[in-house]
Amino acid sequence: MVIAMARAENKQLAGPTARLVADVARKLRVRKGWTQEQLGKEIGFTGSAVSAMETGTQPASDAMLVQLERVLGDGMDIFEQARTYVRLEKYPAQFKDYALLEQKAVGLHLYATLVVHGLFQTEEYARALIGGGYPPLPEQRVEELVEARLARRTLFERQPVALIEVVLEESVLRRTIGGHEVMRGQIRHLAECARRRNVTLQVLPLEAGLGGEYAGDRGAMELVETPEHDHLVFLEVQGESLLIKEPAKVSTLTQRYAKIRAQALGPRESLGLIEQLAGEQR
Repeated sequence: MVIAMARAENKQLAGPTARLVADVARKLRVRKGWTQEQLGKEIGFTGSAVSAMETGTQPASDAMLVQLERVLGDGMDIFEQARTYVRLEKYPAQFKDYALLEQKAVGLHLYATLVVHGLFQTEEYARALIGGGYPPLPEQRVEELVEARLARRTLFERQPVALIEVVLEESVLRRTIGGHEVMRGQIRHLAECARRRNVTLQVLPLEAGLGGEYAGDRGAMELVETPEHDHLVFLEVQGESLLIKEPAKVSTLTQRYAKIRAQALGPRESLGLIEQLAGEQR
């Protein structure tokens, strides 16, 4: 009974793109005269996974969409085009609108205060973080959110390239999420990201406030430059979000970010600290 109710709830929560994908996939499968098991064999999934996708109880994963395009797409790019929008539907409600802005941005200036910014998270770190949150989420939902978070990293490879700057609080690097092995992998990944030509990574040290100034006391922020060169600021806290467009407010927050960055270690010093902390996670 509980399982049936959960499946019904998942079906109701399936977004319009996921439902359209399910309907198109089912019709194309039937046109080929295949059973769900046969389609599953062709795309490397079980028949039950195909059934879950077609009924909307489990939206198609990114990997499934790739295979559906290969087997059923017939050169029309239907499932390929759906990947972005299915992914968006898996994000939390407060993040969906911003996710598109992030992926199209020509510049991102990020300040992370509590955990590693989502763009820079490893799969293991993201899973530990999302799975360990409150209220607890069903395992299926955890995996959806992990997949959606990792998919954001395509921004690093996008052309034209985006300029990405991130300032991390040192406490973020010292807070062990998911165990020492997971954290060591995460810190090493940060070091790899810091070596990218389009990424600047800086650490705001714990002692940043010793001189009496600490510009980061009001929390995390994300400054976005759009392809039209508009400047916006995204704030998120306790599951709520705010997108700021008013020029005067954006200017104030941009200036505050500049002070935060100025109080942080330089890129080379930051990389040295990150590499040192990677060695300590044993």
